[in-house]
Amino acid sequence: MEKSKVYFTNMDSNINESLPKKLQRLCVKAGIKNIDFDGKFVAVKVHFGEPGNMAYLRPNYARAVCDLIKSLGGKPFVTDCNTLYVGGRKNALDHLDSAYQNGYNPFQTGVHTIIADGLKGTDEEIIPINQKWVKEAKIGRAIMDADVFISLSHFKGHEAAGFGGALKNIGMGCGSRAGKMEQHCDSKPEVDEETCRGCGTCQKICAHDALQFNENHKMHIDTDKCVGCGRCIGMCPFDAIAPIWGQANDVLNEKIAEYAYAVVKDRPNFHIALAIDISPECDCGSYNALPSVADVGMFASFDPVALDQACADACNASPEIPGSHLAKSDHSHHDVFTDVHPDTNWKTCLAHAEEIGLGKREYELIRI
Repeated sequence: MEKSKVYFTNMDSNINESLPKKLQRLCVKAGIKNIDFDGKFVAVKVHFGEPGNMAYLRPNYARAVCDLIKSLGGKPFVTDCNTLYVGGRKNALDHLDSAYQNGYNPFQTGVHTIIADGLKGTDEEIIPINQKWVKEAKIGRAIMDADVFISLSHFKGHEAAGFGGALKNIGMGCGSRAGKMEQHCDSKPEVDEETCRGCGTCQKICAHDALQFNENHKMHIDTDKCVGCGRCIGMCPFDAIAPIWGQANDVLNEKIAEYAYAVVKDRPNFHIALAIDISPECDCGSYNALPSVADVGMFASFDPVALDQACADACNASPEIPGSHLAKSDHSHHDVFTDVHPDTNWKTCLAHAEEIGLGKREYELIRI
C-alpha cells in the first residue's frame, strides 16, 4: 500500500526567505496548487487562541496561506466555531473580539473572520455519516458552505485527547455547540478531594453550573450537568481534576475522527500543521505552560491522519525542555503527550481515523 506523503520544513529562515514565505513554498511543494480554487469559497480553519494565551499560531501564518489561496483565484476566510465553556469565545461577538485582539482580523490576515456556527453556536448543518459513534455530525454551517476546506493547525498537547493536531482542529473545532457536546459527553471528569485546595478556579470556567463546593469546601462535579468539555482539567492549578478513567477518552478521540471525516468528505481538502510552541495543553486556556519540546517545524499534506502521525513522531524524537511539565513528569511512556497526560491515548484517534478511511498512518516524510 502506497504511503501518504507528508512535506516538512524546519523553522530556520534567512534574509532571502521569511517563515511565511517558507510556509507558502511548503504548501506549493505539497501540491496545494492541484486544487481548483478559481472562484471557490475556501474555509481556512484555525484556532484564534483564548485571550491571555500566547502559544496560539500568529496570524502571519494564516495570512501566508490566505494570500497563496487568493493568488490561485480562491475566496478564503478564516473560521472557527464557538466553545462550550466560559471564556472569550463562547458566542460570535465575544469570539470575534478575541480573534481580533489576537490579530485574526482583516487588517492582519487580509481576509474576513467568520464564526462558522453563528451567534450562539446553533447555526449548524447536519451531515449524515453513519459511523460507529456518530450517525449525524453537527458542523458549523459556514464551514460546510465552503467549496474547499483547509486546516491550519497548531500542534501541541491536550489534556483529554493527548494532543491537538489536524484531526482535533477539524473534528472538535468544526463542531457546533451541539456537536462539541456530542463528542465530549462520555468524558466526564472527577475531583480528587485530597488534592483539591478549594480555590474555585475551575468553577469560573464552567458554563453549565456543574462545579459546586461540597460541605468540606472541596469541589464536586455534578455529572448530570457536566457536558464533558474538559476545561476544568486544564484550569486546575493543583492537578486535582482528571477524567474518569475507562474508555471515555478513547471514545472522545474516536468521535473526533468521525467528526473530522464529516467535515472533509466529498470536497477538496488540504492540511497544514505547525509544531511550534508545543505547550502541554490546548490553546483554549487563558494561559500557556512552558513548551514540552523545542520547535520542530512546519508540515503539510493532503492526508490529515499521516500529518498528525508525522508531527507526533517528530515531537517524540525531540529532547524535552528543562523545567517543562514533561520534564517534571514521573511517567515513562516514552511519549511526549502520554507522559504529561497519562490518562490519554492519542493513538486511538489516528487508528480509528484510518479505519474509517480518513487517511493512513504510514507516511513518507519529504523534507524541503
